[in-house]
Amino acid sequence: MLEQIFGELTSRQILLSLLTFSMFVVLAWLFHDFLVRAARRLAQKTKTKLDDAIVSSLKKPAVAIIILAGLYLSAHLLPLEPVFRSYVSKGLLIALSLLGIYAAVALLDVVIRWSGRETVAKREVGLTSRLLGLFRMGVLVVGGFLALLTVLEILGIELAPVTSWLREHGWRIALIIVLSMATVLAVSRFIPKLIVATVARRAGEPEEEVKKRADTLSRVLVSVGQVVALFIAIFMVLSELEIDITPILAGVGVAGIAIGFGAQSLIKDLIAGLFIILESQYRVGDVVRIADVAGLVEDINLRRTVLRDLDGVVHIVPNGEIRVASNFTKEWSRVNLNVSVGYGEDLDHVISVINRVGKELAEDPEWAPLILKAPQVLRVDDLGSSGVDIKILGDTKPIRQWDVMGELRKRLKKAFDEEGIEIPWPHTKIYFGNLPPYLWGQKDSVGKQ
Repeated sequence: MLEQIFGELTSRQILLSLLTFSMFVVLAWLFHDFLVRAARRLAQKTKTKLDDAIVSSLKKPAVAIIILAGLYLSAHLLPLEPVFRSYVSKGLLIALSLLGIYAAVALLDVVIRWSGRETVAKREVGLTSRLLGLFRMGVLVVGGFLALLTVLEILGIELAPVTSWLREHGWRIALIIVLSMATVLAVSRFIPKLIVATVARRAGEPEEEVKKRADTLSRVLVSVGQVVALFIAIFMVLSELEIDITPILAGVGVAGIAIGFGAQSLIKDLIAGLFIILESQYRVGDVVRIADVAGLVEDINLRRTVLRDLDGVVHIVPNGEIRVASNFTKEWSRVNLNVSVGYGEDLDHVISVINRVGKELAEDPEWAPLILKAPQVLRVDDLGSSGVDIKILGDTKPIRQWDVMGELRKRLKKAFDEEGIEIPWPHTKIYFGNLPPYLWGQKDSVGKQ
């Protein structure tokens, strides 16, 4: 049996085959223990973790490829029978090809997953995360398809029409897809930077407002740019598939006209969204009230605005439904607070205490960066049923007025307690023949008269 497989096998051939295989095993060991460690040491010196992930993903496939290559060459050094040599060669060649395809797919998968994590970490806008997920799925499908074609071709199955078409058009389609993904990533990275560099800063406009305006424009322009790049790539791929895109474009135009007549509300939303963004009525990060809904603007595009209220409820408001947009945090915000004190208090003394507390708050190192104008008494606002209402106004950085008002209330309560100033609340006082203390002086004067 062995003679039928190996034929006339000499000790020199066996030794040479074992030596060749041993050399490749040693090479694999050197690669695993020295080259990989050196690559990891170099990767640790860089800020990005992409190179670490690449080294980890390629380590095992590379070692397996080296060992299989040694087996392939060792088998060729032995005087095998033609049929058995053919089986061995095809088996090892299939294993090498599949490992090579696996290494390429693993490398692309690592790069795509790293790009996705970077997109989430940097909160990049647009369709980047979704498109990367689709691209990753496409890489896996294409890798499986290439593996199948490779196995069939090595086994001698006739695939000339398929392989010839792939040689002519496949690389072009792959290039279009890779360039389109590179364009998607470039748009998500560079358009926000370009907008930040070109957005004009109005006189006296805080840096936070410029950033919010730039972020809002970035979200819209990045999404539009990525969609345009995606559609161009789709039409180019269809052209490579020898599909006439002229009827498709004509059909899209007719469908667009029909949809325009049937979806007037959608067109209304898009036009309203365009004016909202161009006029900078509100931006991502602002607190607004639109369509009787108040909340923090989490997202905005040409079609809708997404708000989240204090209960955490997300409201999606079509831009066409917005008649009046009230922005609580544009450029600056205001402390607008009424404080009620008892009727028996000296209002001049109360006003001086309030102004002192407001000034101390504005000079506090922790709160000073948030306050543009110290909270001060504006006027006696109302003579209420339980007390005298005093209005306090002050200016703060955008969206920080509620923090400042909360701290101001706390400090006013402590100051009023220290000064003996009464903060009234709805209650009923019953007097059995006695006047209130602040009227005793008037009773004495009436008795003397």
